[in-house]
Amino acid sequence: MKETILRKCREPLFARRTLMTVAGVLTCGFSVGIFKTSALGVDPFQVLCNGINAVVPIPFGTLYVLINIVLLIAMFFADRRAIGLGTLINLFLLGYVVDFSERLWTSLFPAPSFAVKLLLLLAAIPLLCISSALYFTADMGVSTYDVWALWLDRKTKFPFRFLRICTDLLCVGTGFALMGFRSAGVIGIGTIVTALFMGPLIDLFNRKVARPLLYGKGRRP
Repeated sequence: MKETILRKCREPLFARRTLMTVAGVLTCGFSVGIFKTSALGVDPFQVLCNGINAVVPIPFGTLYVLINIVLLIAMFFADRRAIGLGTLINLFLLGYVVDFSERLWTSLFPAPSFAVKLLLLLAAIPLLCISSALYFTADMGVSTYDVWALWLDRKTKFPFRFLRICTDLLCVGTGFALMGFRSAGVIGIGTIVTALFMGPLIDLFNRKVARPLLYGKGRRP
């Protein structure tokens, strides 16, 4: 892993990769804040965390950190090359960005109508997918959840967009079951849309936005 990090530091695209990683992860946090403000269902990984929280009744923030630590340990053994700057920002900074974004949008829309909530959701979903595509393509570390669909993409013949749908649906189904098949406001239209379409949208933005931004239009790695 040390050799991989040093190699990336020496390559010509290092500065661009770093900028894309930071911008991608921070934009991801900002979009999650918009997503939460819409109150139309959380993303699949959050459904899983809420389900675990229903079984392990400790403060959600503490539980969220513990879940990510467990996934980070598993990530180290499965694909330690995926651990990097993006992983660290996700672990230690993303939550603060989400909180700031949610407070900002809640202050702007203290009592949003359904139409406003829907507009917020429609803005948050593509923004979340673009941000994910940026730091996936930068290849300087991904979150402890995102790594699994990417890892399976390398290990199997199935495309990422299909595998991401599978991991998202697994999270939603497991979380829903752990909550006793009661969504309690956690699962909504936003959850269903992200579970079914985040994988294909991230794949699209990888090809149309992130890779051209990193390597130049018409060029490939």
